[in-house]
Amino acid sequence: MMWVDICFFIAQYELEVQVKEVIKIVDSQTIRALRMERQFLSYKASEEEYISLYRDAQPGQSIYWNGFGDPPSLTFRADFDDIEFNRKRQSTRKLIKGRFAGGNLGWIMVEDLELFAALYRKPLDKPSERQHVLLDLIKREGPLTIQQMKEFTGMLVKEITPALHRLQEAFLIYEDQYDGEWDRSWYKFTEMFPNADLARYSRQESLKILLQRFAYRHVLFDGDMVKSFYKLPGKEIKKAIEGMLADGIFIEMENSYLLKSDWALLQTYAKETPKFVLAMHRNDFLVKSNEHRLKEQFKHPEHETLQYLLIDGEFRGASVGHFKNGPYVLEDIILDLPKAEITARKNEILEAVYTVNFGRNNPIKRYNGENL
Repeated sequence: MMWVDICFFIAQYELEVQVKEVIKIVDSQTIRALRMERQFLSYKASEEEYISLYRDAQPGQSIYWNGFGDPPSLTFRADFDDIEFNRKRQSTRKLIKGRFAGGNLGWIMVEDLELFAALYRKPLDKPSERQHVLLDLIKREGPLTIQQMKEFTGMLVKEITPALHRLQEAFLIYEDQYDGEWDRSWYKFTEMFPNADLARYSRQESLKILLQRFAYRHVLFDGDMVKSFYKLPGKEIKKAIEGMLADGIFIEMENSYLLKSDWALLQTYAKETPKFVLAMHRNDFLVKSNEHRLKEQFKHPEHETLQYLLIDGEFRGASVGHFKNGPYVLEDIILDLPKAEITARKNEILEAVYTVNFGRNNPIKRYNGENL
């Protein structure tokens, strides 16, 4: 081995040692502060910043237990009405609907269609008779609404709908929901997106691209968070992360990961997380990423979770009760905070819950188990 090669390997080794030593001293408050900045929860995003955030937080979802057909929302993050902004993006097909992340409905930016198709498309090699009939009908007569399909075939809606969903997962048909109307048309996929190359990315290539976006917005993450949000097999996630560690894209830190490009930034990053309380809906990007632990940490024996409370950049509580049309039933607010802080921040926490639950005319019955 030549002397220059030896020097190179020594330099590489010393760099790796320095990185590992530096990573060990990055504290959670610094990570949390950078995460809140990148989530635009420290300040509000402009339209340009919001579009960038939305791209990284896809598939976007509407507010949990929302009105039918509402656009997706990244709540609290924009300095404008993002629901109306996304409604316009839907109407111009800049946001398109699909079944992603375990078959859940979501909205992606049209330019990322091929990326998400690589990750979530479920090929359908042997369609059932019902699926075959509907696909043939849409190809021949489409676009068609479900009511029109019912009239053509004599099938019941409950027979048509699951067949359409499976064809949708195979990216053979497309549901064109560009507004909030109930009666939406279904198209042959290639008619709506004639230039889409569904084989442009492999599944692993797609996952690695999305993992970099996910890492940037979370700063520090683990495999369970990825699985919770994207609803993908753990083995695939582990393989992708290991590949990105080997390629020097990620660095490991106590069974979690961050972008290598972030570790130097974190050494000089001096901003602090602002003090705030936000009641985050259950489809929120941060909630979905941490859902696997939140639903256990704040599980209530009698009531369902309405929102999770993000307090100074951490999930430290939940509002619980019952969803219904109109004002929800607010049974209690449960908290994982020191007793003194539970008392000192009572009004602030109550106000955050009222803000997303129809205001003070919808009374909260209990606060951390005690009657109000």
